[in-house]
Amino acid sequence: MFERCLQVKVFMKNYPGHWWIAGGWAIDLHIGEEIREHEDIDVAVLREDQHLLRSHMHDWNIKYVKEGSGLNWKEKEWLEAPIHEIHSTNHSGEHIEFLLNERKGNYWHFRRDGKLRFPLSYMHLRSEQGVPYLNPEIVLLYKAKHTSQKDNEDFHYIFPHLNERQKEWLKQSLMHYHPNHAWLEKLLF
Repeated sequence: MFERCLQVKVFMKNYPGHWWIAGGWAIDLHIGEEIREHEDIDVAVLREDQHLLRSHMHDWNIKYVKEGSGLNWKEKEWLEAPIHEIHSTNHSGEHIEFLLNERKGNYWHFRRDGKLRFPLSYMHLRSEQGVPYLNPEIVLLYKAKHTSQKDNEDFHYIFPHLNERQKEWLKQSLMHYHPNHAWLEKLLF
């Protein structure tokens, strides 16, 4: 179980910056079981640590997405917002998507609305296997923009596994960022 996440953990072992499994895999890691199949694996890193990531990935083919196009990431090139998506492939064909996240002081900031923030001191979740993963309430906030069927399923599977603080943060964030989102109905009661 969680073989792909464990492979990423091994690969990221010597990475000196913060990193977290993101997306649907983070939901599964929080629950403790794989609830659905995943097409890819996303890893969140801090934008300020991108030079550490670039160095760590020195022998991978790396492209970043800008205006829908994949561009080669040159060695000393600094990726400014709104660029946040990096696709990397190694010589064996393994693929990891990295997502650049914003930090200001001791807080993670939502890249779509900088008013929404989260204390970095609470971003320390790890699976039973020791895999760091992004807080599920943050993952769900990202999924709220273009909510697909699998995103709705992720929300309903994880809802019973969220504590009251997580539910409250997600509720307040959705009320600010996406006030008509369907998940609020469940979060408000």
